[in-house]
Amino acid sequence: MNKARDELFRSPGHGAREFDFGAETARVFDDMLERSVPFYAELQDMIARLAGDFATPGSRAYDLGCSTGNGMLTMARYLPETVTLVGVDASSPMLDQARAKLEKQSMPCPWRLIQADLNQGLALENPSVVVMTLTLQFIRPLYRERLVRGIAESLPKGGCFILVEKVLGQDSLINRLFVKHYYDFKRRQGYDDNEIMRKREALENILIPYHQKENEALLLDNGFGSCDCFFRWYNFCGMLAIKY
Repeated sequence: MNKARDELFRSPGHGAREFDFGAETARVFDDMLERSVPFYAELQDMIARLAGDFATPGSRAYDLGCSTGNGMLTMARYLPETVTLVGVDASSPMLDQARAKLEKQSMPCPWRLIQADLNQGLALENPSVVVMTLTLQFIRPLYRERLVRGIAESLPKGGCFILVEKVLGQDSLINRLFVKHYYDFKRRQGYDDNEIMRKREALENILIPYHQKENEALLLDNGFGSCDCFFRWYNFCGMLAIKY
């Protein structure tokens, strides 16, 4: 199936409003992800394989901020058949896209979708794996500690939390270099300078990244016994945290 091409920020008017996850974004989101997230397919496969390492039969694997369901489709290949996949997102248009995809597939495990605002917290039922891929950065900083603590408290010993985020460089020079090379990547994917600038402006105060060490502290101070980086590309970082 051909994906709709992301041209949301090609016209000047789109830079004047905040980024949102409504119907217009959902329609082109798959193309946006593939052209905006380095090694997107490989990253999804890494997440899914790690999820398969920790998922226990009869439990649930949560994808918090599941958007159009790509992560759920990939994870399903590596989970025990008795694990229930649960996708959670605040955007009903994103969930509509996810539902349409999942219903077309012969899913090897049960699944369900939930609409919920993670800023308000979420009760997790019998999880062994929780995934957040480029989602925590959109949660207001005031609520991140509560959300991470709730995830840790819900997981059993040996459960895992897989977190992928854009991160800040450790100092201003490193951060500028990482951003420069990321924008070069986006140009290679066909975005022009105006699109890059307009999207950056639209995301200001919406996407709020932390440093990698801040995310490590967030995990270790709120219920996880260990964490390590399993993916790093300039200002993108994947972390695996385990509850002991």
